[in-house]
Amino acid sequence: MVIPLSTPATEGALLVPYPATLDVLHELVEHVAWLLYEQRRARNTRWRRLGCFQQALLALVHLRKNETFAQLGAGFGISQATAWRSVDETLDVLASWAPGLHEALTGLGEGDHVIVDGTLILTDRIRADEPYYSMKHRKHGMNVQVIARPDGTPLWFSRATPGRTHDLTAARAHGIVQACLTRQILVLADRAYQGASATFRTPYYHHHEQPEHYQQFNREHARLRAPGERAFAHLKSWRLLRRARCSTRRIGTIVQAVHTLLTCSYSR
Repeated sequence: MVIPLSTPATEGALLVPYPATLDVLHELVEHVAWLLYEQRRARNTRWRRLGCFQQALLALVHLRKNETFAQLGAGFGISQATAWRSVDETLDVLASWAPGLHEALTGLGEGDHVIVDGTLILTDRIRADEPYYSMKHRKHGMNVQVIARPDGTPLWFSRATPGRTHDLTAARAHGIVQACLTRQILVLADRAYQGASATFRTPYYHHHEQPEHYQQFNREHARLRAPGERAFAHLKSWRLLRRARCSTRRIGTIVQAVHTLLTCSYSR
């Protein structure tokens, strides 16, 4: 089967599908298919071009491999528009199952500690898109905050905000600072969060010029905070989030959808 690729840049080109594998658990595809089935039954949806399992697989391929909708359509024998609608619907279903902030912190309280950090989801933006340009990274993107367990397991991902948003500003806007303060949860964070609240612990500036116990604190702080990078590693193992080509308004939904997938993977 050969499907024409009808885009202005490659007019007349052909896409040839080929056998490939996807590095996700079969049970995860089945779980997403079940969520789609429940939604279709609730809406009394009629016939679709793709069954629930194939639609789930289509969305996971898009997230995991960051293939274009034209490539997805060629691989699944559907049009580019159908591929886009199917992926978009699946992302909305998955995002609706992502835990909220207060739900994620349930069971945590005084005596517990978490890791808070921010990352930049790169996007295809032009230099004129000033709100999305991060001076810290010197790149365009969207800021996403994460709360992780001490072992790096993500508890919660925030919605995406423009890349120029400072980490502390984002943490306050998402309610992270107040939620952790209310529950008296100890938070380990980098210097960007200095002044957040009494429960936030950040490294000392110019620690090499400070007494030895200041330097020891920074070393211990870095050791305990390091596992938090695993949360972003898990997030960006889904290649779509290494460099997003979609609208910036959809990145938050994609992050929440991936969080649902990660939560399902951890529970298995």
